[in-house]
Amino acid sequence: MTLARRTPPRSARRPRPLGPLLAVVLAGSLLAGCDAIDSAGSAGSGSAGSGEVDGSAPDGRSTSPLKNADGTAPGLAPLTKDADLAAARELIGTLEVKGRGPKTGYDRDEFGYAWMDSAEGVPFARNGCDTRNDLLKRDGEQVEFRSGSDCVIVSMTLHDPYTGKDIAWKKQQATAVQIDHLVPLSYSWQLGAARWNESKRERLANDPLNLLPVDGPTNSGKGDSGPASWLPPSRGVRCAYVVRFAQVALKYEMPVTAPDKRVMEAQCAG
Repeated sequence: MTLARRTPPRSARRPRPLGPLLAVVLAGSLLAGCDAIDSAGSAGSGSAGSGEVDGSAPDGRSTSPLKNADGTAPGLAPLTKDADLAAARELIGTLEVKGRGPKTGYDRDEFGYAWMDSAEGVPFARNGCDTRNDLLKRDGEQVEFRSGSDCVIVSMTLHDPYTGKDIAWKKQQATAVQIDHLVPLSYSWQLGAARWNESKRERLANDPLNLLPVDGPTNSGKGDSGPASWLPPSRGVRCAYVVRFAQVALKYEMPVTAPDKRVMEAQCAG
């Protein structure tokens, strides 16, 4: 099969509709510019050894969550400036806390079928391409599409924010890259999504703000953990990760557990 090699320009690959959380994030940015885990950031299965990298990436391959309120820009760039850390702490401070409820009744199908293109009210919806390929297109570099398609991606290079490594991905090894729900669907079910209507659950499951293509094995180790139980192996990106987690929770008016909030605040302590 002949592959049609097409790498759309960044401006074409990431439209920027305004998300409902934009005012919250911009307000935090303007004002200043994250105990199961200690303030240094070691975290269960997400702990990294002395050889870890800081998760940074070349220009254009990752975006600060404070500048990506709708999730349409690629990647997850570390937050290092004092002003950004202060804005991050302020954002996290607005989260409500609640105990995690039972998992009774949870099923992935309660959030719609996987990678549906018809979820209402989220970027990329109804563009003729499923959510997974939308996210690969958003974050991938050197993207190659299946012949005759501008949707189905068969090859790309991904900078994985969770480990800081580059992944040469091909569709034949699909699980080498997985799409992570930053706020896991099971977690959201236990924190209130069990009482949401179907449309709201479908939005959460397909909202690019809540989705990142990442290293598959690393994502498998996360499971349905909140930040108190799991953080990315790359310490440098942990504040950005919990900010994105907070953005999703705030957008969907969802609380987090008290341990999760404490850990989130600690990651952005500066």
